[in-house]
Amino acid sequence: MKIVTYNVNGLRPRIQQYGSLLKLLDSLDADIICFQETKLSKHDLRADLVRAEGYESFFSCCTRTSDRGRSSGYSGVATFCRVKSAFMSNEVALPISAEEGFTGLLATSKGYEPRKEKCPSIAEGLECFSRDELLIVDSEGRCLITDHGHFVLFNLYGPRAVQDDSERIQFKLTFFKMLERRWECLMHQGRRIIIVGDLNIAPASIDRCDAEPDFEKNVFRQWFRSLLVQNGGRLLDIFRAKHPDRKGAYTCWSQSTGAEEFNYGSRIDHILSARSCLHGEETQEGHDFVTCNVAECDILMQFQRCKPGNTPRWKGGRSIKLEGSDHVPVYMTLVEIPEVLEHSTPPLSTRYHPQVFGSQTLVSMFTRRQTTEQVISEESESRQIPSQEDFLSTPEKYGSRASQISVLGSQSNANILPCIATKKKARLGQGSQLTLNSFFQKRTHRSETSSSSFADSKLCQTDISYSQIEPDGVPSAADESGASKDCRSSAIDNNQHKCQLDACDSDKEKRKVALQEWQRIQQLMQNSVPLCKGHQEPCVPRVVKKAGPNLGRRFYACARAEGPSSNPEANCGYFKWAAVLKSKGKGK
Repeated sequence: MKIVTYNVNGLRPRIQQYGSLLKLLDSLDADIICFQETKLSKHDLRADLVRAEGYESFFSCCTRTSDRGRSSGYSGVATFCRVKSAFMSNEVALPISAEEGFTGLLATSKGYEPRKEKCPSIAEGLECFSRDELLIVDSEGRCLITDHGHFVLFNLYGPRAVQDDSERIQFKLTFFKMLERRWECLMHQGRRIIIVGDLNIAPASIDRCDAEPDFEKNVFRQWFRSLLVQNGGRLLDIFRAKHPDRKGAYTCWSQSTGAEEFNYGSRIDHILSARSCLHGEETQEGHDFVTCNVAECDILMQFQRCKPGNTPRWKGGRSIKLEGSDHVPVYMTLVEIPEVLEHSTPPLSTRYHPQVFGSQTLVSMFTRRQTTEQVISEESESRQIPSQEDFLSTPEKYGSRASQISVLGSQSNANILPCIATKKKARLGQGSQLTLNSFFQKRTHRSETSSSSFADSKLCQTDISYSQIEPDGVPSAADESGASKDCRSSAIDNNQHKCQLDACDSDKEKRKVALQEWQRIQQLMQNSVPLCKGHQEPCVPRVVKKAGPNLGRRFYACARAEGPSSNPEANCGYFKWAAVLKSKGKGK
């Protein structure tokens, strides 16, 4: 069995990157896939985003609107389980039960049906917290729990808290304190737990590039290390147990500074597990979960956005746009996992979600649209333009116009047929939209259509006039008047064409002047941009976005990607405030 954890940094862009949800899941080739930071709200749970053939899925979405301008849906986690059958199955990948959140208080904690109890009970071990405290922490869509019989799997997305944000620091402390209580309660009951996800904590200096001397004194890093077996805790860091001395093993890089180019990142995506193995021989020497049941655990670096040798140099983030998440997946392969008793998918599965089950979805709309297109296509094929022989053999089949055609010679018939076909196509194009692409194409203006129809009718009249030439070669009076009208029309067309050419030349001249002015402005801007001290290259302008006295103030910084200070090719750290133009007061 293979378990993967992956912060996708938005599920929609990852699906768009791979073409479909199924292709994204298959690219990871795992039995249980845990996504973090899906960035979906409850209203976004449509079939094309949450359902894939051969997988059962479970979602937890953020329902809390933050006072910091974040809307609901800014976090979110999802667990996908690859199964052969969702009903009466003994596969370990299919959960026996599933829970949204970890407090037991969410409206959809156990499933999408309305809860019978008016006052849901708090999860065991969390009774010391108030209901309001629990709901505030559990409403950001940061936890999914799936019970797989042999183990209970926690899919987590830990809160991020910067150093000077006391409110989020307290939120993060409360979040992990509550989770630890829930873990301890389950382990006390003899349950084996596996914790995966983006915890937003790099536990030790080896897990962070250029870590400062007091790096490990951070309160969250101290808490993380206190959970581990080597520090008296009950959990194992599976990756470090397999690779205790590997350096530069990072899972996340800053996308705003191009840190991937020089592997300037941190390891904040983890897989943790209780110590006991599936043999139940914890007390015997040499028996633990890693030794007995973990075949391998590693980082899937092939999902990194920056590919060595294939990615152009990062210059302020403007010259290139990398496709992918700023994280990479981490996986663990388990062995000797016995099957469980037959069971069916839990009520929390998205197959039971009201917006997916029994309601119109985007997929069904596209399917219905495709069926309609096939019907229209078949009808259009059945209305093919008849051949010349058909017109001549059965004129009564095509009405009065066909009877007129039968009077004319064979040459005139050949000229009239294309006109009829053109008019049929024009009417078909105006009355219906045959393909999905037609929704996104610029519609033909009515005047253009009418002028095209006029040109077609004019062509037909001309063809017929040629077929009516007298045998002695002398044209009729009607033909002479038609020829004079054609001459006048040709003169008008020539004048209109000349006016269009003059207007086109005028537009080209205006565009040329605008381009020259823009190039002049760019040259002035380049001359005012300072050069960084380390590389003597033009800096990139930036704006302070952090709340404080300098909010909105412009500055210049080195354009190269962030990297170790020992690397001369990396960002040199140059910084300079942009000049502030002071406006003069009135009367001065």
